Amino acid sequence: MQAQTGDDLIERIRTHSTDDDVVGPAANDLLEELYAGYPVENLLKLLHSGDNNAVRTGAWLLSELGDLAIPLMGEVSTLLAHPLRQVRFFAIDVILDNGDGQDGPEIAQTLTLTRDPDDAVRWKVLGFLAAASPEQLAVGAVWLEDVQLKGLTEWLVRLEAREFDPRDIGARLEDDDRVVRLFAAAAAARLSDAEHTDLLAQAATVGDEEIRSFAQAQLEEFQ
Repeated sequence: MQAQTGDDLIERIRTHSTDDDVVGPAANDLLEELYAGYPVENLLKLLHSGDNNAVRTGAWLLSELGDLAIPLMGEVSTLLAHPLRQVRFFAIDVILDNGDGQDGPEIAQTLTLTRDPDDAVRWKVLGFLAAASPEQLAVGAVWLEDVQLKGLTEWLVRLEAREFDPRDIGARLEDDDRVVRLFAAAAAARLSDAEHTDLLAQAATVGDEEIRSFAQAQLEEFQ
């Protein structure tokens, strides 16, 4: 009965993919089915449907599943390159939750989204930079062909392993290059805690609204 219920929900999402009033409740019910043991591999029916809206729903479901999404990690590279920004957005969560030493190319692909033209995707990848483990960042750096991104990622990893100069991060927060500013904001977040928020406070005053709003949100989490 459980498998049939999941199959019916997937078919409902595929059939009514543009109707949010139908898809929203169906997706929530399907998420419960997945938590209860419905095979995650069946989400391929959405991810391979050729319907962008259905793919978006499938990507959202994956992003909500934590380590239950691991069997479909092979799909994430395609999702990270998807034309819909929401799909790229959700795929970043899947990498953050599950990316490991075997996922270096996908982590590197995630890091390249710091150059994404969509501000929502850049916001999401900035959150990834702030929250990813040093091991995730290091393995991603190995696979990066973009020299600048490789250097910035390695810099981010090194910051937590040795003494750092706050003035260096402050200067990068004001750099002319947006990508440099993104990595500096991530560094400010990674090096901050409830008792040490000076770097985030500085980031919250810069002229770049993207950086400023991210830093302000991070500060609010410490309050």
